[in-house]
Amino acid sequence: MYPAATSRRFTAMIICLTIFTMLAAAAAAAEARRMAVSVDVANTRSGPGTEHEKLWQMELYTPLEVIETQGDWYFFKDFEGTRAWIHKDLLADIKTVITKKGVINIRTGPGTSNDVAFQAEKGVPFKVLEKKGDWIHIQHADGEKGWIYRGLVW
Repeated sequence: MYPAATSRRFTAMIICLTIFTMLAAAAAAAEARRMAVSVDVANTRSGPGTEHEKLWQMELYTPLEVIETQGDWYFFKDFEGTRAWIHKDLLADIKTVITKKGVINIRTGPGTSNDVAFQAEKGVPFKVLEKKGDWIHIQHADGEKGWIYRGLVW
């Protein structure tokens, strides 16, 4: 009788731990905050401060996902999963997207029957103006506007 009771307790404990782990992961994902670069050029750093190494630069409207904050610095990941630090004054709550595939057609309207307005390579950020079904009306930092299919952006 003791082995069966111990087995049931062990199973119940494993189930509880699994549920707790899933809830903790969901809470961590919910805490991640989507933001975007709000200045023409922003430096990323290896740590939370200007004394840390400069890693790379990001342009206006580049979206990122904030993972953690430390004072005025945000630890983030970008659309490729690369992680770095950035100062909070370089970010804003702007709805943006970034192209995640090779050369993409940006169209004059929402749908493939519309003409191609221009093309964008992988890694080009845009401000979101509106959404219509699976299509997003976007604007580049240089002012160009068009429509892009949502499956082509992050």
